[in-house]
Parts: sequence; structure tokens; C-alpha cells
Amino acid sequence: MFNFVFDVPVKILFGKGSVEGLADEIVKYGNRVLLCYGGGSIKKIGLYDTITTQLKSKGIFYAELSGISPNPRIEEVEKGIALVREHKLNFILPVGGGSSIDCAKAIATGAHYNGDPWDIVTRKASAENVLPLGTVLTLAATGSEMNCGAVITNCKTKEKLGFEVPLVMPKFSVMDPCYTFSVPKAHTAAGTADIMSHTFESYFSLDDGAYLQDRFAEAVLKTCIHYGPIALNDPDNYDARANLMWAGTWAINGLLGCGKMTMWSAHPMEHELSAFYDITHGVGLAILTPHWMRHVLNDNTVHKLAEYGVNVWGLSADADVYKTANAAIDKTSEFFASLGIPMTLREVGIGEEHLKEMAEAAVMHRSRSGKIRGFQTLTAADVLAIYKAAL
Repeated sequence: MFNFVFDVPVKILFGKGSVEGLADEIVKYGNRVLLCYGGGSIKKIGLYDTITTQLKSKGIFYAELSGISPNPRIEEVEKGIALVREHKLNFILPVGGGSSIDCAKAIATGAHYNGDPWDIVTRKASAENVLPLGTVLTLAATGSEMNCGAVITNCKTKEKLGFEVPLVMPKFSVMDPCYTFSVPKAHTAAGTADIMSHTFESYFSLDDGAYLQDRFAEAVLKTCIHYGPIALNDPDNYDARANLMWAGTWAINGLLGCGKMTMWSAHPMEHELSAFYDITHGVGLAILTPHWMRHVLNDNTVHKLAEYGVNVWGLSADADVYKTANAAIDKTSEFFASLGIPMTLREVGIGEEHLKEMAEAAVMHRSRSGKIRGFQTLTAADVLAIYKAAL
């Protein structure tokens, strides 16, 4: 196992009614708030009124940034920064899923930066003075509520890029599973796929000796496989929603990658799909992941893929290792399809016209070497082959 530092100082308020403590947490850090949210679902479920009533009761001023896109845009970040400066705001409160939280993180890093906030996303500039933020989560998916990462899209340049700023780790996150009851089936399915993909990215590595972390990862995957279908068929099932929400948090708060040498593979490939076609992130991951697994299956990786099949899907440990690995890949694809997720690129409106361009962009955005290094190193030719297999 490799050396690591695990430091995630996020206070979690989890469970029914946990939002009641929101204002008390906010006033520890500020009293002039930027309230960030997406398309307005928080108003339909009454969460908006609950939050604003709390803010008013504590004399907390707030301005609003609404309409944040599922793949948050740099223009939305710029709009939020303008609101922060106009109203002299000192705290940011995203309410919703990862899109609102990621947008808020980018605003927090750019509020005191005099240049283009895209510079921070592209790592041309560093964020040294950030605004504090807390989150109220309404979707189990991205895990942004307990990490310092974010992903922002620039439609003009056709780039969707992730960045990490340790200072932008949320001060607290409110996680009430009841606020996920109204999440549509398609978003529940995509969120489940996203959680599993985050877990795969840490789980699939070679010869690192991180036995405990791999067992943690398998538990997260089995939780998604068990509770994803339950949440789809019984949206108000509290245990299903609660377990998915908590699984999403632990899939990407750094724990599963501790002691491992991981470089993510499916995510940089999917980011190009979303950058060019603005598709749902979890859907793109579900489409690509089985084809990525099949592409990287070889003598070096077969035992790990077979281990996944045995420990997660309950396949026989006595069968031929290649047979087990291939069966595990089949199980993965079948599970995503059972959630109602489209399983080809053509189904989500993606044809062959930009595949080569996206493949080249995926490897260049991932590293200066022009390769995605991870479970198996991928060149642009490899990524193109995976895209074509997913058509």
C-alpha cells in the first residue's frame, strides 16, 4: 500500500429534518449568502421555503443564482461571481445536486480572483483566497458534498474540465434523504451509475496492496446494485435513498483511493461527450464503462476484473478467469440497462462525426503526455476504439 494523506474535514448533518440546523451552521462563517440552485425543483418540494425562512429568521441576507445547468457553465460561474461582488456576499450555499455544488465551488474560488475564472479551472492560476461554502444535497450522484473537486463546462471551447482546490472543501453538508424522494427515475438511474463509476475509478488498479480499500469499494458497488432498483421502483423508500446518498459521498471523498495508484479513465472519456453533446454525465459513464472494461481486458487486468465479478456479482471463483471477467462485464452492462439507461451513443444523439476529435481531446486534457494512464494506459486510438464500440 502506498503512502497517503486523508483529510476531509466536512461536517455531515445526515437524516430526516437535518436541514433544521442549516442557519446555525451558516452563521459560523458568514451572514451574506449566495443561494445557488438549478431548475426550481427545490421550490416544488418546499425546500426553498424551508431554507429562506431559516435565513430570514437569523437575519441572513441572501441573493440568488438560479437555473444552474446540469453540466454547469463557466458563464454561470461568472454570473455568480458578479452577484458576490455586487452584494458583498461572504458565504455560498448550493442547494441541489453536484451541478449546483460544482458551480458554487468555482464561484468560491473565483470571487477574489481578478482574472478569468476559467484560469482556475484550467489550472493556469491558483485560488488562494476562497469563500466558505456549505451544501444542501438533493441528489445522490457526484459526491461533491464531501470533496474539494468540481467540473465546469466551457461550451465555447468545447471543454468540460475537472479541478480541485483543497480550500473549497465544504464546511458542512446537509443530507436529508427525504429530499431525494422526488428525483425522477432517469436521474436516479444516472446518479447510481455515476456513483458506481466513481468507485470503479479507484477500485480498478493493479498490485497496490490496498485490500481494505477494495473491500470498501465493493461494499459501495453492492449497495448501488441492491438499492438502485429499489429507489427506482419505490421512490419514497427511505432506506434505499439514504444508502444511495451515503454511498455517493464515500465513493469520491478520497477514502477509496487511499494507498492506491489511480488515474481515472472513464471520466475523461465521458467529459468529452458532455462537452460536445451536453448529455447527462451518469448516462455517458454507463454507456462507456462496459466497453472500457472489455477494451482493457488482458493478461495483466483479467484477475482484477474476475475478482470484481466474484466479490461484487457473486460469480463462481472456480471458473476460467477470462470467463468470469467477461461475465462480470456483461453483468455491469445488463445492470445499467435494467435501470433504463440508454446503452449506446447513438441513443443519446452521438454519431461518428466528432469521435476522433473527442478521443484526441480526452487524452490531451488528461495529461500532457497525450495518454490516459490508469488501470491500463489509453492512447487516443484506444479511446477512439472504445467510442466506436459504444456506438
